[in-house]
Amino acid sequence: MIRYIFLYISLVFAFQLPVDAQTLRDKSNMKIGEVEADGAVRNGSNLTIGRIGNDGTIKDMRNMTIGKFDKNGTIRNNYNMIVGKVQSDGTVRDKSNMYVGKIDSDGTVRNGNCMIIGYAKGVPKTYAAVFYFFDFFRR
Repeated sequence: MIRYIFLYISLVFAFQLPVDAQTLRDKSNMKIGEVEADGAVRNGSNLTIGRIGNDGTIKDMRNMTIGKFDKNGTIRNNYNMIVGKVQSDGTVRDKSNMYVGKIDSDGTVRNGNCMIIGYAKGVPKTYAAVFYFFDFFRR
């Protein structure tokens, strides 16, 4: 019974949006984007460039669905084709299962060569991967 309660709680929180806006930064620590509490994604100029729904749906600035991710970290495009995956440890892989980067537990974003490309402190790992690695949102 406890196992099922834990599973239920895990599923409820799997798609929960951040409570406050979470800033996305480049390697120089300059703001390049933000994920608002309501799921709006803004660029560095504070213009809305898309939205991430609490069900994992990714929409562009015209509110057209351009992708989706599931509770397991699998990211799909609008044709339902897998474009990548974020593993529980923050490792990001492309559709061919090749390592493309990692989001560390402190929010540091690293590319495939382990070089820092940004910071996403407090941003859910899947959201950060959609922004930094799979470029659903043109900045």
